[in-house]
Amino acid sequence: MFWTPDNIRAACGGAWIVRPAQIELPRDRPADLPLPDLHAPITGVSTDTRTLQKGQAFIALRGENFDGHAFLADAVKAGAPIAVIDDAAAIPAGGFPAPGNACGIMKVADTGKALLRIAAAYRESLKRTKVIAVCGSNGKTTTTRLIEHILGSCGLRGTASAKSFNNAVGVPLTILRAKETDQFLVCEVGTNHPGEIKTLAEVVKPDVAVITSIGREHLEGFGDLAGVAAEEATVLKHLKGGASSTGGWVIATDAPELAEALRGVKNTVTFGRSAPATLRLTEAHHEIENGQAWLAFTVNGRQKYRVPLVGEHNALNAMAALAVARRLGVDEQRAAAALATAGGAEMRLMIERVGGVGGAEGATIINDAYNANPDSMIAGIETLVSLGAAGFAGAKRCVCVLGEMLEMGAASAPGHRAVAEAIVDRSKKHPIGLAVLVGEGMEEARDALQGTGWGGDKVKWFATADGEGAGEIAGLLRGGDLVLVKGSRRVRLERVVGVVKARGAGEPVAPVG
Repeated sequence: MFWTPDNIRAACGGAWIVRPAQIELPRDRPADLPLPDLHAPITGVSTDTRTLQKGQAFIALRGENFDGHAFLADAVKAGAPIAVIDDAAAIPAGGFPAPGNACGIMKVADTGKALLRIAAAYRESLKRTKVIAVCGSNGKTTTTRLIEHILGSCGLRGTASAKSFNNAVGVPLTILRAKETDQFLVCEVGTNHPGEIKTLAEVVKPDVAVITSIGREHLEGFGDLAGVAAEEATVLKHLKGGASSTGGWVIATDAPELAEALRGVKNTVTFGRSAPATLRLTEAHHEIENGQAWLAFTVNGRQKYRVPLVGEHNALNAMAALAVARRLGVDEQRAAAALATAGGAEMRLMIERVGGVGGAEGATIINDAYNANPDSMIAGIETLVSLGAAGFAGAKRCVCVLGEMLEMGAASAPGHRAVAEAIVDRSKKHPIGLAVLVGEGMEEARDALQGTGWGGDKVKWFATADGEGAGEIAGLLRGGDLVLVKGSRRVRLERVVGVVKARGAGEPVAPVG
């Protein structure tokens, strides 16, 4: 039994300030006599008292805008059997009133590191679970969702990262949600600074490592694509059994920047568009049936698949998911059938139809507002044009609403110019009628577009999508528009989508902040 107070204490190297209350039970008690609450096993871990369930241990984390120690009393009141803190001053002078006096209080040097250590210990207890780490610049969340869907649809029991739980809080919480009876655990592993993959991979210790792509992400810290590849490849050093053993499996994009890192690594499957790839994408296109968009693609010139997602780049994410399923013993035909029933992740090329825009006709939004870098932005533009050319949703005009790409460092200006170049180039395949650009970084793209003569009334720039900005942007849309909405997380372009939806539903638009 992992979930006991002393196991938690041993895992994180803590010391009891207040030991959990104990009740002596008679040795001759009936076997079916329920244990008192104080002897019930710990049921998991929580870092948020708003959702903490009775029986969950509370870890008092600190963030940019909160300190979990301020909510210690709430955790005790909610029924946490133990609480892990790193500041003893959080304990009231008179202690906690009953039944709070039953809660054990453990002090550690750093609660964030304690959470990682508890998760690492619990991961070691998952003896029958295949652990999959999904890394990469783009496509992690979609690939995680596809792996979870295929494996679950084919009868395997398991757990996967919720939303984009891919950092030093989300990854350990994902591991701690897993059950000892799980057959698989999928952990999305992200990074925005050098060394983060190492920290997380040491905890995850995957049996299977997936690297979805190498792209121009967080170049402020990584410098260039070689730096990105070096960071993502760190996961290979922490495969269960080691990268050179026959135990761990690597499923990786065929990016040239990864070639050296993959040299000598056993059990490697690569996927991509180039000839050396083990799984080579030989064709991909959109199909429209009864108003539904499908992505159809072919692997190695013969294996055909369909998935109800948009974006030809998602064929690569699907290929990675299929390779994982194959590694876990799933029948190829069953995996393909499961893929055809998959769904997308929230705010990742999510199709949303909105009525009431420009009259009864409405508009169709491709909501990809979760995050952005130059490669994913260009892929989004390509998807917009491809769907427009296919006549999806009866589109009369293609519109892109693009937010600036942050954490790009010296690569910011050329990265934003590359987006402008993509708009001009893809418009030759199918017209983009309007480009709405948001944020300081997008001034570079605006100037580049105007310098090509593409600009005029077809380009609008806004400093922000805050407040009135979101309303003004929404007001530019017309009935019959097919609209791509994409930008870095902090730009929060989903606020524009919210205004469009509210207006289409005839609801009063709340202030957008």
